[in-house]
Amino acid sequence: MNWTKELATTNANLAGYRAVQSDTARGFSALHQGAMAPGQLDVKHKELMALAIGIAQQCTDCIGFHVKAAVKAGASRDEIAETISVCVMMGGGPSYMYGVKALEAFDQLCT
Repeated sequence: MNWTKELATTNANLAGYRAVQSDTARGFSALHQGAMAPGQLDVKHKELMALAIGIAQQCTDCIGFHVKAAVKAGASRDEIAETISVCVMMGGGPSYMYGVKALEAFDQLCT
């Protein structure tokens, strides 16, 4: 998969949705900003949690976006890999398959 192209396509699709459903899009954005703001947990750990949920829910776009955000917040490849291991423990084979996609995304987007 070409992660750069995939996320660019998703961003274009999201822009189209925002144009016709701006209230919902703004609401989701506000929820995202509020949930991911630093608090008792720092942004890096919140992004790793979001990545884990993206893997468990088999959301390819979530994986790409949260890998990038986790790295921006200071996560290393080893921390991404360890997050995947927890996902595999909790979610079995499907998490293993989508977890590997997260490492692929890291290697394409962040190195």
